[in-house]
Amino acid sequence: MSLITLPATEVIGRLHEFDAIIDARSEDEYLEDHLPGAVNWPTLNNEERRAIGTLYQQVNAFEAKKRGAAMAARNIAGHIEREVIDKPKDWKPLAYCWRGGKRSGSLSLILDQIGFRVTLVEGGYKAFRAAVVQDIPRWVSGLDWRVICGTTGSGKTRLLQALGQQGAQVLDLEALANHRSSLLGAIPGLAQPTQKRFDTLLWDALRRLDRTRAVFVESESKKVGNVAVPTALIEAMRQSSCLNLVLPDAERVALLMEDYHFFVHDVEHFCTRLQLLTEFRGKGVVEGWIASVRAGAIEPVVQELLTQHYDPVYLQSMRRNFKQFEDAKTIAPTDHSMGAMAFLAKQIIGETLAKSGSRAVLK
Repeated sequence: MSLITLPATEVIGRLHEFDAIIDARSEDEYLEDHLPGAVNWPTLNNEERRAIGTLYQQVNAFEAKKRGAAMAARNIAGHIEREVIDKPKDWKPLAYCWRGGKRSGSLSLILDQIGFRVTLVEGGYKAFRAAVVQDIPRWVSGLDWRVICGTTGSGKTRLLQALGQQGAQVLDLEALANHRSSLLGAIPGLAQPTQKRFDTLLWDALRRLDRTRAVFVESESKKVGNVAVPTALIEAMRQSSCLNLVLPDAERVALLMEDYHFFVHDVEHFCTRLQLLTEFRGKGVVEGWIASVRAGAIEPVVQELLTQHYDPVYLQSMRRNFKQFEDAKTIAPTDHSMGAMAFLAKQIIGETLAKSGSRAVLK
């Protein structure tokens, strides 16, 4: 048999055709980002890759290649014993490494000699990454975006989740980014993906959307924590129709006390995060908030954070950036509970379906 090589621009449209997608890079490279659904079979693991790189620099390429070949052969043998022995002859894997194809090529050559139909990604992960970045605007274009707006604590994420549970189509950027999209939005114990990983997750979500149905998305700024939302998506959202979600202040505070419960249980962590607001609110104000939090008065601090910091910034940003925000229909749940959000989601879906000429909301 002979190995098949496909350009990344073609691979991204044919991922569903393969029985397995094999990333032959090291563990760290895989964790930074990988193709959707890929499994990691390192030809050289992290430590081995560093050792071979040192040999290249301090000795010479020939010695490094000999050592690397021995390591790769042992690793590939292990992968075959663990993962391949039970595979049928018609098993069709796709393999890739970083760029040159040496690591994936070594693995694929042996799989090919066994008798499997193996496909290699031409240009490896680097080419895939370039193809994804170029492909995102195509998937964004033409979708019927419905932007859920609302001040901090109004329940935008809860409503988005309720819409999804009711059968509407949603894109949850904060879930993809592992962040709640503010200076205080980092989630303890949950690291954000790299920018490359976020882009791949977003691309994978976009390509699965039904283009005949509306897509609900939460209003976001250009960055969600440390990751940037692609320009094409931000621009599309800012031109789209909006819904303005409102809740009374007391309900917003109660919602935030629930969603940010880790701040209640770890007061010092909350105080550390509050210090990030010093350049915006001033040292005196922030020190006052920190003193109140340490004294147990967390809810009043949350109330002031909303009215003095988040609300003015959010409203100014929305009016400046979202073209249809001023014409947004106001929607209001009876309270901040998921039950109230579910009832509101049902109403939104019903009203959207009732409008003549609007795209489908449900399948």
